[in-house]
Amino acid sequence: MKRKIFWGVILATTITLFLSAVLLTGVFYENVVTEMREELVTEADYISKALVSADDNYLNEVGLVSRNRITLIDFEGTVLFDNFADIATMENHLDRPEVQAALANGTGDAVRLSDTIGERTYYYAIRLIDGKVLRLAATTKTAFGIFAHSLIWIILTLAIVLAIVFAIAAQVTKSIVKPILKLDLDNPLGNDTYGELSPLLIRMARQNKKIDEQMKELSDKQNEFEEIMENMNEGLVIFGDKKNVLYANRTARKLFNNLAPEGISYLKLCRDIEYIKTLEGSFNGVSAFSKITLLGRIYRILTNPVVRSNHANAAVMFLIDITEKEQSEKMRQEFSANVSHELKTPLTSIMGYAEIIQNGIAKQEDIPRFSGEIFSEASHLLNMIEDIIKLSRLDEGDLKKEFTPIDLYKVSQSVIDHLQNVAIKKNVTVTLEGEHHVINGFEKTIYEMIFNLCDNAIIYNKEGGSVTVSITDQNKRVALRVGDTGVGIAAEHQSRVFERFYRVDSSHSKETGGTGLGLSIVKHTALLHEAEILMDSKVNVGTTITILFKDTIK
Repeated sequence: MKRKIFWGVILATTITLFLSAVLLTGVFYENVVTEMREELVTEADYISKALVSADDNYLNEVGLVSRNRITLIDFEGTVLFDNFADIATMENHLDRPEVQAALANGTGDAVRLSDTIGERTYYYAIRLIDGKVLRLAATTKTAFGIFAHSLIWIILTLAIVLAIVFAIAAQVTKSIVKPILKLDLDNPLGNDTYGELSPLLIRMARQNKKIDEQMKELSDKQNEFEEIMENMNEGLVIFGDKKNVLYANRTARKLFNNLAPEGISYLKLCRDIEYIKTLEGSFNGVSAFSKITLLGRIYRILTNPVVRSNHANAAVMFLIDITEKEQSEKMRQEFSANVSHELKTPLTSIMGYAEIIQNGIAKQEDIPRFSGEIFSEASHLLNMIEDIIKLSRLDEGDLKKEFTPIDLYKVSQSVIDHLQNVAIKKNVTVTLEGEHHVINGFEKTIYEMIFNLCDNAIIYNKEGGSVTVSITDQNKRVALRVGDTGVGIAAEHQSRVFERFYRVDSSHSKETGGTGLGLSIVKHTALLHEAEILMDSKVNVGTTITILFKDTIK
């Protein structure tokens, strides 16, 4: 723009100067011609009047001092006098327009041009009293001739003026462009500049506002996307067509020990053969999945290719934690096997005793004992089935819909009242301490949990021992503690006592009629209520199990 303004000023100035020179030359020329014609008319009139009384030498005297050409012509066209030429060599002038006009009308004039020398001659003729014609002529340069004659001076003037104009144009251009170059395009309406730029600046301000809004919207969406990606529980890794990492979210970086910066090769993330095979499949355009273990947990890898036009595939990889699912499946299989075994044992005993009685093999005096065994095994089988049903319902996880306020102190008191006869038979003292605390929960399962804890504490206690149930505050949480002075649990068994069908002493459990599911029910009830289980146990000293509830009502 700066160059256009500069050369625009130069061109406009040059054209203006040139046209001015031409126009001034034309005006000057017209003024000169007008004055020349007036001078010829005046001089011709003066000479014509003087010839009336002057002698024959008058024309010679006047001709010597006049700068105009004076010619005297008789009525036949013969030249009688000429102060510029020899009359003997001059042709007849009767055919001259100005002479003919003068003879006919008294005066006449004419103009003749010379293209070769660029001159213009003006003729004025007047008829004298004696019939002769007096003609005066004046020659001047044509306008073009004058212009051509003055061209060198015009060019010199133009050069000087253009030099000045160049300097002025540069300064003017700089002053014009300077405010434009200093425009604050981020704040168009805050500029103090030419009024002509106002519509443009207003449009720019509107456009900037629109762009800012669009950029903010894009930024918000990008931040939202990144926030979602970063807070996903699933790992997400995006690989480029060069098999390098383009992006890895927080979960993925943690799984790969923060070895997932942009640009790192996929082979440096993990050397697991399943991982490599799965990704290679997606790099070749095939969706694939597999399982790997990272940081002690099991993850399912899902990879999908991102096909590009150049046939080089990028890939997207998801890592989904399936540890619980795998453990649940393993537990289900173990549970099925254990249930089959646990149910088979009492059923075998029942069938054995029943078969002996049915076949008449049993002695009459043994039948009551066999019947008692059948009843005992059937009761054990029924208890086991009931516990399995309880666990099954706890696994469903829909009991939270039935949560209601529960007073733990009252429920504990009810359990103790129920187990009082059992405690008396074992010569065990059961006491309840603490205060009333209310939690949100499913009362039936809470009752079963406290019942199983107290039942175990009584059954596995020593003769003359004690069981203490307390409801207290612990770090702003409600703590349910069941402590006994019983046989205790060895350290190697403490991590497994909450597993289904796990027994520290199978023979002793058989004597007490336990199903091996009591503490498992306790564990699942605690999980249902988002409670924490703590155990403190020493062999031959006793065991204290604490349940810390998260949800409490004062």
